Order: sequence, then structure tokens, then C-alpha cells
Amino acid sequence: MYALGMKVLSYKDAAYARFVKKLDRRATPGGAGKKIEDIVASIIADVQKRGNAAVLEYTQKFDGLKLTNKSLFVSKAEIEEAYATVDEDVKKAVAISKRNIHAFAKRSMRKDWKAKNPEGVEVGERFTPYDRVGVYVPGGKAPLVSTALMTAAFGQAAGVPQILAASPAGPDGKLNPALLYALVESGATEIIKVGGAQAIAAMALGTKSIAPVEKIFGPGNVFVVEAKRQLVGAVSIDLLPGPSEVLIVADKSANAKFIAADMLAQAEHGGDSVVGFATNSKQLLTQVEKEIQKQASTLSREKYLRDVLKKGTFCLLTKNLQEAVDICNAFAPEHLSLVVENEDKWLGKIRTAGAIYVGPLAAVAVGDFLAGPSHTLPTGGSGKSFSGLRADQFQRRASIVRMDQKALKKSLPTVETFARIEGLDAHGRSVSIRVE
Repeated sequence: MYALGMKVLSYKDAAYARFVKKLDRRATPGGAGKKIEDIVASIIADVQKRGNAAVLEYTQKFDGLKLTNKSLFVSKAEIEEAYATVDEDVKKAVAISKRNIHAFAKRSMRKDWKAKNPEGVEVGERFTPYDRVGVYVPGGKAPLVSTALMTAAFGQAAGVPQILAASPAGPDGKLNPALLYALVESGATEIIKVGGAQAIAAMALGTKSIAPVEKIFGPGNVFVVEAKRQLVGAVSIDLLPGPSEVLIVADKSANAKFIAADMLAQAEHGGDSVVGFATNSKQLLTQVEKEIQKQASTLSREKYLRDVLKKGTFCLLTKNLQEAVDICNAFAPEHLSLVVENEDKWLGKIRTAGAIYVGPLAAVAVGDFLAGPSHTLPTGGSGKSFSGLRADQFQRRASIVRMDQKALKKSLPTVETFARIEGLDAHGRSVSIRVE
């Protein structure tokens, strides 16, 4: 039988309250640990000093891949090869996902506006896309084609003219063809074959051949996240998305097979992924445990599942549904699956979650791959302070102020009052001189 090793606690257990208290998370700077912080800081400093040479050395050191200044970038020939080899069903899937992403993005982008305040001053906002952004797509055990779409395609929809993508190449020195195809279709204008902190540093600071970007998007491992954190100021970032996580809140109406399947889908990410389940139904909890055991043994990535189920999975039997919702708001999960009766009532009580999947048929995997909203979302408790990647994050904002003589005169008394209070007589004079 499949050995689960999951943490299962009831509100009646002595350890329950202590465990639930730990779920009240808040992301804090320095969470990576001093050792990782120091490693990342040294990589950033080295890339800043030596540019391409440092990037190439770290790529060989960490990924075992020897690149040159020329092979650092994906070539036109590699792109043509990818387009020729990618199956038509993959191309169709990419097209469907991109269509939905663009439709969602267009609705969520901020629009220019203007109006007049009571003094008659015309005020407004103008939104323009960044000129050049970077997107990071992790490497690892599987080609994250969907992540390429869920980052770059939002920039494409926002009208960003230059999108630099970074993703570590395989042992053959090439990117996965499907991943490469998705990046190009999503608007990537340049692609470098490196990952890790050195890729983030190169995008943020620039090198001899890599022009710096204005903002960096995308998830990554602890080194990538830490590099983004340390480089804030030199560059803007989207958020600090780390290892993937899901929390399922359900009552007796839920289908145990569906819940188990969603939990295993999350565990499939491996690594430091987090899988949570909270319910007020003892019967459902028991059924879910059995279903996980039954379904897990049939899946191809059982090795990764086993590790996550043992180390990163918890199942809680709560006193009532309100307690489960309270746990959710404290935990601030990346993905929340809400499977309850009276969905709208309980949805209204959810305050902190990156993405909310409502109802028994709302599979998280659909959101991950093609629904439209980005799957690049806040993790580790950062959902209390950040929201997920959106199209408007690819836009700059500028406020607009315009006035005529009448508006200026009407504004003068208030300006002079503030100038007097703050001792800034030149401020007041800069207005009064215009109405003399």
C-alpha cells in the first residue's frame, strides 16, 4: 500500500491548536536564511562586476552547462527548429491558453481617464506599457510551458515591445521545444538560456550583451526569489512567488475523489510544495485519505508525490466551517479551492488568497493552464500583502494635471495656506505669480 505519512489533525487533538497557530503566516524579508542571502548577494555583485563572464561561469557551476557569449541567447535556427518539431496539438493548446489570457488581460488593464476637481483643475491618469521587461521561467523536472504563457503573454497583451525571457537550458544546451515555442508565441523578443540568481542579476543589471530590463516577472526557487528581493530598487518586480501551494476548504457536500485528485495534482510539483485540506466533515476527511492512497499509486510521479505528502501536506478536521475559513485567511494560500454549500456566502468571507476556485468542478489545473488569470501568485503568506500577476503590472502610471487661469485662481488661497504652514513661501509664490 502507498505510504502516505500525511499530517492529519482533529480540533480535539492536543497538537491541533499549536499547528493551526503556525499556519498564520506572513512573508518576511530574509526568510531564505543567511547562507542563501550571502550566496545570492555574492552572485549579484559578481555579475555586476564581470557581466557575461560571471553569468557563464555560474551556469556551468550550477547547471553543468558550458555556454559561450554566442550560445547564451536562443538562436533563430533554434526557434525555427522548435516551430517545426512541436506537435500541432501543443500549438493548439498554446493558442487557446493565450487567447484566454489576452481576453482576461484586456479586461483588467487600467485605462486612461481625466476629470475636473471642484477648483476646475483637470486631473487624470495615463497608463503606458513598460519598454522592456524580463520574465523568468524555471527549469527543473518538467518544461513549464504554461508559466511561459502566464507571464510573457500578459506583457504581450499590455503592449510591452521588448520581452526578455530567461530559462535554464537542458544538458544539450537547448530549451524544450514546446517551452521555446510558447515563449515566442507569448511575445518574447530575446531568450537567454540561463537560470538562477545569475539570470535575475543579468536581467536587472545588464551585461555587455544583455540589456537591462525595467521590471522582472515570474516564479522560481529560493535563489531566484532572493535575487529578486535583493535587486528591488535596481529593478521593479512583480511579487515573490516561491514554492507552489493549495488549500482546499470543503464541507460534507464535496466529492472526496475530486479533492484527492486536486491534492495530488499539487503534490506533483514536488520540492517544497504545500498541500492543505480543511473540513468540518470527519466522514469526508476519511474518504479523502483513502482516495489519496488509492489514486497516488496510479500516477507517474509517485516519487515526488510521496515526498510532498510526507513533508508538506496537512489535513485538518475543524470544529466548523467558519474555523476552516479563518485558517484560510491566516494561511493566505496561493490557490484556494472552496467546495461548500452556499458558495457565495462563504466566498464573501475569504479575504486572503491568490486565486479562488469555487465549486466542485473548478479544477485548479484549468486555472494553471488556460482559464485566463495568471498562475503566478503570492506564496508563503505573502498573499496578505500582494496579489497575483496581472496585466496592469506591465503598465506604468503617470498622473496628469492641467489648469486654466480660473482654476489657478481658485486654487491659490489653499496653496498659500499650505505654503504658510509648511514655511515654503516659494511654493505659494510660484502660484501667485501666475495670477498677478
